[in-house]
Amino acid sequence: MNRDPLHTAVCDLFGMETPIFAFTHSLEVVKAVALAGGLPVFGATRHTPEEIAIAIERIRESIGGRPFGVDLVLPSGMPERNDRAAIEAQLPPAHVAFVEQLKQEYGIPPPLRAGKRSRFVRSAEVAREQVRVVLEAQPPLLACGIGSPAEVVTEAKERGIRVASLVGNVKHARRAVAAGASLIIAQGYDAGAHTGEIGTFSLVPQVVRAVAPLPVLAAGGVVSGAHLAAALCLGAAGVWSGTQWLATCESPLEPAIKQKLLAASADDTTRTRAISGKWNRQLKTAWTAAWDDPGTPNPLPMPYHDILVGDTLTAIQDHQIGPLWGSAAGQGIGLITEERPAAAVLTEMAAEARTILAALTG
Repeated sequence: MNRDPLHTAVCDLFGMETPIFAFTHSLEVVKAVALAGGLPVFGATRHTPEEIAIAIERIRESIGGRPFGVDLVLPSGMPERNDRAAIEAQLPPAHVAFVEQLKQEYGIPPPLRAGKRSRFVRSAEVAREQVRVVLEAQPPLLACGIGSPAEVVTEAKERGIRVASLVGNVKHARRAVAAGASLIIAQGYDAGAHTGEIGTFSLVPQVVRAVAPLPVLAAGGVVSGAHLAAALCLGAAGVWSGTQWLATCESPLEPAIKQKLLAASADDTTRTRAISGKWNRQLKTAWTAAWDDPGTPNPLPMPYHDILVGDTLTAIQDHQIGPLWGSAAGQGIGLITEERPAAAVLTEMAAEARTILAALTG
């Protein structure tokens, strides 16, 4: 009996059918991907601990015993307390004035809700509570988007939770292994949102070699079956993808921003610090252009930039201020040209990879 070429070590590790991991903020996408045989990972870092607990409960209700993950961003060097007033008191007046200038120039009204990035401070205090809730819920996978604190990894493993660490270079991959990670996600420069400086095609085989026999997922620009087949040829055990799920039927993004994504090419993305203070790949907008202008203030470090711009970014989304309104997007965006159901995206991706791998093996 011929073995399925897509049945890799991560399929055995998590009891999944297809080695496709889908990062998403949408519970509907989580459900669709899980039921189609992939492993969805819920991006929880912008949610309160209470919201995370509710989300995990809803995920389990919707997918039964199928595997899923929760992603948290746990960078080092964050403030100890969740004290917005203390952060605001340290914001440079020139930066505050620049944001006010943009609001006046584009007629941005106040947001209709608490700022997605500023309703709480990314702090050690909040991170501890987020981690506590996730560990108590015991999802099959905890993914660490930035930072893999050894104490978190150790406690997760003691509770039977496997830990995946996203890395952008070999040094960070080795550090994650030393911390005890079960799975490494080698994320290249091509990726949407927070990303590093090394291209996916260069990074993946170097990380595979450095951490063997630990399984590695390829990430960064991954949107097709060809990418999945290439990842396996590079030694990865599967792929981690994010951008393509933003344009699915289940994604809650507004139609206008979905159309921006569907019309975009790789040239329409840029790596900027204008969103969070860390390098982050986004669609090009008047917002990213304004912050990238040499005559404007440099973005502040995380989480100070979050507090500086968080309410304004939410207002831009709430009121759909077109020139400033963007989205995270990887360089694979040019291959995403139509809105499709998430299950179809996953199954067609797997089918294309199988066809390519069959051709390669004759």
